Amino acid sequence: MEHHRYTERDSAMDVDNHREEDQEKSEEEDPFLKFVDYARSELLSLEDDPTGDGSGAGGYGWSWIVSRILKTCVAYSSGVTPAILLSELSQAWSEQRRVGAPKKRLEVINQLKKDHRRTKLPNTVTIDSICEKNFLSLNSVLETIIIDAFVLPGTNIFMLTLGDYWSSNIIDLYLHRRYYDLAGMQNGVLKRGREIFLTGCYLRTATEGSGHPRLLPTEYLVIILDESQDDDAMLLAAQFCSDSFSSISLDEVNKGASYSLCARIESIESAEIQGSFGNLQRKQITLVDGDGVTLKFFLWGEQTLLANLFRVGCMLALDKPYVTSSEECGIETSEKFCLEYGSATQLYLVPYIQHEEQVCITLTPNRHQGSRPMSSYSPSQGLRFSQVSLPRDSQGAIDFSNYPFRSFVVDLRNKMTRICLYGVVTDIIKEDNIQETVFYLRITDTSGEIWAKLHFARFWSLGRVSLGHTVFISGLTCTMSKKQKRLEVSWFENSIGTSFINISCLPALINSSCLHKLSQLADISNQASYAQVCRVWLDPIEYYDVNTRFAHSLCGHFVNMIPDGTVKCNFCHIISDAEVVRTFHLKITLADKSAKVLAWCTGQTAMDLLQISPEEFNDLPEEEQLMYPSSLENERFMVALVNCKRDGLVTDELLLDDSTSWEITRASKCE
Repeated sequence: MEHHRYTERDSAMDVDNHREEDQEKSEEEDPFLKFVDYARSELLSLEDDPTGDGSGAGGYGWSWIVSRILKTCVAYSSGVTPAILLSELSQAWSEQRRVGAPKKRLEVINQLKKDHRRTKLPNTVTIDSICEKNFLSLNSVLETIIIDAFVLPGTNIFMLTLGDYWSSNIIDLYLHRRYYDLAGMQNGVLKRGREIFLTGCYLRTATEGSGHPRLLPTEYLVIILDESQDDDAMLLAAQFCSDSFSSISLDEVNKGASYSLCARIESIESAEIQGSFGNLQRKQITLVDGDGVTLKFFLWGEQTLLANLFRVGCMLALDKPYVTSSEECGIETSEKFCLEYGSATQLYLVPYIQHEEQVCITLTPNRHQGSRPMSSYSPSQGLRFSQVSLPRDSQGAIDFSNYPFRSFVVDLRNKMTRICLYGVVTDIIKEDNIQETVFYLRITDTSGEIWAKLHFARFWSLGRVSLGHTVFISGLTCTMSKKQKRLEVSWFENSIGTSFINISCLPALINSSCLHKLSQLADISNQASYAQVCRVWLDPIEYYDVNTRFAHSLCGHFVNMIPDGTVKCNFCHIISDAEVVRTFHLKITLADKSAKVLAWCTGQTAMDLLQISPEEFNDLPEEEQLMYPSSLENERFMVALVNCKRDGLVTDELLLDDSTSWEITRASKCE
């Protein structure tokens, strides 16, 4: 009996091992992953990286490349070529990696660069990229050093000449008048060698009369202070240490008193407020002063751009902030008053210097790090180990956004932030939470599976996502739950660096030969973890069933009418009538010379196959609806197929029966 039980267990383990081997083989054959590896090798060949392991690549690793490829695919929905993708990647790579010609680097920047240990803020652009593109978006951040400060001859207009650590070019800025008192003095703060952060800038492009671009005045300027410099330490002590949050008095404010305050940034939160004239953007910055007292600093409307210059952990010094009562401000908070960015406010920042933590990585790809299985390496090769430096914040969380290799489920640990995962969706659950919109999504890769908790700002906004779809999700955070002592993975829609791309539903996928492998229907595999692309025709005589139904426009899932008159989405639950659209539910046989496959689809994909809108189809007489498919018999299509039935689960009991395990996620008519 003991031997019999052992044999059963051993057999079960063999099944699991075979299943895992099938999954790994599937990922090795994934055309998208293969192109990512190819693109990464091409980019690394441009670098001085003799080891070839990416350790000299400055952190622009696997997830950075995937994000850029997907961004280009979204922009070129009609399809991409290797040349387009590599061109976009190399241009972005050059901008990120640019250091400028040493002979052109200005002396003041060279001196400061020795002590420069900060990582770039999100949205930071270089002066070189501005000059090359002759373009600057309003929410871009410039981390600059003042090269020169001067008055335009014959005027009282102050100009600053700016450089940065990564560029060989310089650019002039028209200084906003609210900062003139800081530049007009002989010992003014805005002088040569001073670092400043800017955002909300408009670019005056080069013309025939002016051979180079200039930055127009911006109110959104933050002056950087260095406590290790005597002048800056004296400025902080003399101007910002006498006042504290506890010393603020609304009565004194009403009499004309002003304050100069210094506090640490504890959190930065976004919100959208419903106002009389529409929605208004708001940023809430929670500040903690030296006495441990907490106060809220609010930015409204266009002022929210200033938050691009802040980072949690930095010390923010506010000269003459606008002080108002929380009641007047319309804010529900325990504090009696709050701070706002007023017309006389000037901001100084002592940046938080991120410490770095050494993270061990394998230089020889292991079973989860590359396309070759471990068995393909000879014993003499072995596994080599190295370390990469990743930024760590004041709470001990490590930022993995620039980790050189792909992260897998098995790699996830407590206090990992900005993690990216590439895997297959195997389950989705809506949390019953009235206050928030929260979904749980199970992601599976070759190493295992994990539940990710998705927090949405208002409602589901990712479009149709179902079982079997391959997704790339960035901006994940790992924490250890206090009660269960279990690893929890969460994602917040509006956090910096978050994205969610459903690769199986990308329009560019079936139109880009470099991102898919063309298969015959007889060769498609149930074990494949990626969308399989085939050239087919429709065979409605074999099987055909179509009807029009109502679906939730945001998630693409079907809805039902409840007797009380409300509408229930089978995915998101209760929704409003305004969000309901008519859509197709189509089940049809696909055929090629090798085989026939029964598959289903809905939404835009069904419209692409039937070449008619649901409204137009619904208006046809019943006889014409029945005869309609016969007009499509000679049409040829490129389709992307995913296996939507995994481990006995199906996407939606309203969409599938036991005989239908293939979903058509994209379709395009062959010309």
